[in-house]
Amino acid sequence: MRIVVLAGGIGGARFLRGLKRAVPDADITVIGNTGDDIHLFGLKVCPDLDTVMYTLGGGIDEERGWGRTDESFRLKEELAAYGVGPEWFGLGDRDFATHIVRTQMLAAGYPLSAVTEALCDRWQPGVRMIPMTDDRVETHVAVTLPDGDPAAGPSTGSGAGAGETPPGSAAGSGVRKVIHFQEYWVRLRASVPAEAVVPVGAEQAKPAPGVLEAIAAADVILFPPSNPVVSIGTILAVPGIREAIAEAGVPVVGLSPIVGDAPVRGMADKVLAAVGVESTAWAVAEHYGSGLLDGWLVDTVDATNVERIEEAGIRCRAVPLMMTDVDATARMAREALALAEEVRTV
Repeated sequence: MRIVVLAGGIGGARFLRGLKRAVPDADITVIGNTGDDIHLFGLKVCPDLDTVMYTLGGGIDEERGWGRTDESFRLKEELAAYGVGPEWFGLGDRDFATHIVRTQMLAAGYPLSAVTEALCDRWQPGVRMIPMTDDRVETHVAVTLPDGDPAAGPSTGSGAGAGETPPGSAAGSGVRKVIHFQEYWVRLRASVPAEAVVPVGAEQAKPAPGVLEAIAAADVILFPPSNPVVSIGTILAVPGIREAIAEAGVPVVGLSPIVGDAPVRGMADKVLAAVGVESTAWAVAEHYGSGLLDGWLVDTVDATNVERIEEAGIRCRAVPLMMTDVDATARMAREALALAEEVRTV
């Protein structure tokens, strides 16, 4: 079975671990989100790609869900002692090595897809992982920062991502800014409303080599319970990927990241609000649309959503969706594949 999975960070990585348990002989290709990528200390950091690689390769910090196990932060402490920031982004000493290798290879002319393949040679994640694009795409968020926030200041430059608020953004007190998604998510903890979410560079990007080919050859395509706006949504924003999935002619099944009208992990409700989508299992399904999704799994607590979702043309089932351990996640993966088969035979 050839399975393509669109994956963000922690949620996508943990789902993939369960999927591998459920179908150990499957040929799995992961199309990874690179919209979370950020340049720090002169290094190219790819949080979602690394989280998948570390999780499946046995090197992840299980408690945090990101970064390396047995990590230390002496380099970060030394940088802070020199007054070099940002201090809010926690790169550990072991993790730094990955970003150094990646940056060196990129500087030597290798595309991100080739670099990712080389890094995975060490970790042996048991899947083929391809970044959504080799081009630079970064998700930025328009916000109004409260007066006194360290990042507040006069807007400068032009264009989203250069500090200028996009036209039509909601007004508010304080200073209006466009900041990197990582700053919004990690430093601010999504404590202020997101007024707009902008995948900067996505419109000009091209799918990385192998992405469209994997989609065309797939037997099933899965959307794990990753963030539908800044993870799955950013992947779909790269021209050609959404169209390839819609035209693949195979079942496309997603698992809701919303359980009981709240995100299972993280603050997906904050960015869903920015794109006008309610934080409900049915609203996320309708956000993807029946032109893209064939099947959708919701948690048993959201069983009342099933009828509405099916009325929208998406086959839906209610099953337990909490990834409490690998076995529970494997059962979720089997349910997704069973729904895919049900869709296929209709």
